[in-house]
Amino acid sequence: MYYIGVDLGTSAVKLLLMDGTGKIVNIVSREYPLYFPHPGWSEQKPEDWWKESKEGIKELVKDVDRSQVAGISFGGQMHGLVMLDAKDQVIRPAILWNDGRTGKQTDYLNNVIGKANLSMYTANIAFAGFTAPKILWVKENEPENFAKIAKIMLPKDYLAYCLSGAFVSDYSDASGMLLMDVKNKCWSERMIEICGISKEVLPTLHESYDVVGTLKPEVAKELGLPESCKVVAGAGDNAAAAVGTGTVGDGMCNISLGTSGTIFISSKEFGVDSNNALHAFAHADGHYHLMGCMLSAASCNKWWMDEIIRTKDYPAEQEGITKLGENKVFFLPYLMGERSPHNNPDARGTFIGLTMDTTREDMTQAVLEGVAFAIRDSFEIAKSLGIKIERTKICGGGAKSPLWRRMIANILNIKVDRIESEEGPALGGAMLAAVACGEFASVEEAAAKIVRVTETIEPEPELVEKYEKQYRKFARIYPTVKDLFTTLL
Repeated sequence: MYYIGVDLGTSAVKLLLMDGTGKIVNIVSREYPLYFPHPGWSEQKPEDWWKESKEGIKELVKDVDRSQVAGISFGGQMHGLVMLDAKDQVIRPAILWNDGRTGKQTDYLNNVIGKANLSMYTANIAFAGFTAPKILWVKENEPENFAKIAKIMLPKDYLAYCLSGAFVSDYSDASGMLLMDVKNKCWSERMIEICGISKEVLPTLHESYDVVGTLKPEVAKELGLPESCKVVAGAGDNAAAAVGTGTVGDGMCNISLGTSGTIFISSKEFGVDSNNALHAFAHADGHYHLMGCMLSAASCNKWWMDEIIRTKDYPAEQEGITKLGENKVFFLPYLMGERSPHNNPDARGTFIGLTMDTTREDMTQAVLEGVAFAIRDSFEIAKSLGIKIERTKICGGGAKSPLWRRMIANILNIKVDRIESEEGPALGGAMLAAVACGEFASVEEAAAKIVRVTETIEPEPELVEKYEKQYRKFARIYPTVKDLFTTLL
């Protein structure tokens, strides 16, 4: 049998076809527009997602026996606000995860409703990208659209609705709406009341591996797939990517060095830190996870290479870096503000420790180390909750650097595993579909049989000791300079 994973991203939809053994048979990607109607706004048309997903699925399965496609599931961009009216028409373009218009509403939630109350209701505090502030923005700024709302859904759930007619979401994706009681896996009555909506406009909640329907007859005909093809709830992109990297079960970890950076820690028990520095969300394996998200990770190195020293030869710039754990230069990687653990949009990138004998290699090293130290900030919070982490998977563009991988292993003092496939949310979606269709007994079994480690980087005791001292220095810099950032704006 075959299983389709749909990664609904911000720039494109990536579709992956996997067979029952976990082998990737085909991958197709189709782009769609991103709109910026005002500075700081970010929108897309859900109709574009549906159109390109349909065309992509047709292309994906054209060379296989389509009658053998048993299930479709998803990993999708999180937090986006999709609204339908009573006739199932999209009311306005979707407001995306990276849209920054909700500063006023976010401040209201955090400072008037209060962070302590939000944490009690949802296990999280408000961020501008979350869905609840967007609902409040529409209520305040587009009352005519707010009045039309019959259904509120997340981006990937719009695809599930178009495919099957099932109005559903999963716990992992819904965790990022600031509308769900994460601990008890249900909608928060208090948050529904605060947003001025009714429970009827919110989808039914499911585990990520639950079958939520089958293809509509007319959709099955158009796609050339059997009507028996199951539609499976799926997950938010980070949770789906975690499935695709085998980060499931208790105490498993994945670090992503992409444009942004994440540290994703799976846990069988619900947990939330006292300052809500990490996101506490449900996981696609049926349990929970903590996630730290830094806004600039590999993008810091790209900025340094492309814009400052003006080179595209990234490996050559790292060749001369040999004195690890001894750098006198430190870098705060907050080029776009910071999310975890500081939640400070005013934070800025900072070099400190420069002298007349500082070299180009010192500064390049500081950029790489600064990102790794910032990831450790979130890692330390997870450890403070009693979560024991001995190793991590690593993925993303930055993970291609052997030097960066070595830094991560020694700065965090854990083993770092590279994996064979880095298809992330699309592979995770296909794996969830396979679990739902009975190919595997659980998400954990699917991960154990499909995800393969190709290399492990071990921490080096002497270097770990050096980096421990360096991290303690790094950890003092942000608290010392944070009050300066607002004066620089």
